[in-house]
Amino acid sequence: MRTESSAIDRTGIAVSTEPTAGLPPRSPAPSDRRSGTLQAALGVTAFSLTFPATAWGLEGFGPWSLVAVRCVLAAVVAGGCLLALRVPRPDRRHLAGLAVVAAGVVLGFPLLTTLALRTSTTAHAAVVVGLLPLTTAVFSSLRTGARPSRMFWLAACAGAAAVIAFTVQQSGGAVTGADAYLFGALLICAAGYTEGGRLARLMPGWQVIGWALVLCLPLSVPGALVALSYEPVRLTAHSVTGLLWVAAGSQFLGLVVWYRGMASIGIPKASQLQLAQPLLTLVWSVLLLGERLTPAAPLTAAAVLVCIALTQRARS
Repeated sequence: MRTESSAIDRTGIAVSTEPTAGLPPRSPAPSDRRSGTLQAALGVTAFSLTFPATAWGLEGFGPWSLVAVRCVLAAVVAGGCLLALRVPRPDRRHLAGLAVVAAGVVLGFPLLTTLALRTSTTAHAAVVVGLLPLTTAVFSSLRTGARPSRMFWLAACAGAAAVIAFTVQQSGGAVTGADAYLFGALLICAAGYTEGGRLARLMPGWQVIGWALVLCLPLSVPGALVALSYEPVRLTAHSVTGLLWVAAGSQFLGLVVWYRGMASIGIPKASQLQLAQPLLTLVWSVLLLGERLTPAAPLTAAAVLVCIALTQRARS
């Protein structure tokens, strides 16, 4: 068996030189846990603004244009950072993982959630996406061999059950087209988060999302040109602000701190911090969009917030 451990070479890329396959992850030091938790929490805060910003963006852009242009703008920012710091291209062995990140986080999740938000309120979409932490924990367990405790799984499943009950109640017992988009987004985003968190142990987190964005340029640039030629564009303060936030905040900066946090405290625990995201998004939907909440929305968000506390107290 090849032995590897984690070391930073002169390019700034962490090279693993310690055995990882088949072995449980080492517990991070308390200071690393605090730093990792803070960074993951900052990522969740950035993500909580994604749906309101997307709703603003849809006021002036079509769904396909909004997704394609946000990918291009984020890739320009990321590519500029990579060039300025003369970061070498990633190793071939990392390309498959970066492709999963690109497909799940850069393209798939933004597109499916944007399509869903054409007919769904941001509050409803936010609570449905509350299933993402459990989905990510399952993917992480399968992909990296992480083995959270029974208490962790019980709390995570309780949060997921609250979200499912909310979705069924809101849709009158049937899954809507918007819900189908959202559930599909959960699966591909969880795969992208898991692979990105794994790669962030081998290279800096900002390089993970940076290279994933750059890999998408051959698709996002022509996609943006085609979409903009077919979908009308109406530039307003809301639409431009929404576009800039989902491109720079959600698509790049938020993922930078998110992947760093996952690498530090582990994918399962970091993913459960995202149970707080629906509650934050509900607040933004009221403050920024003027949406009216049903009583079930804040109650469900509060229930998953309790679950997040239990998952963070559970032993990994």
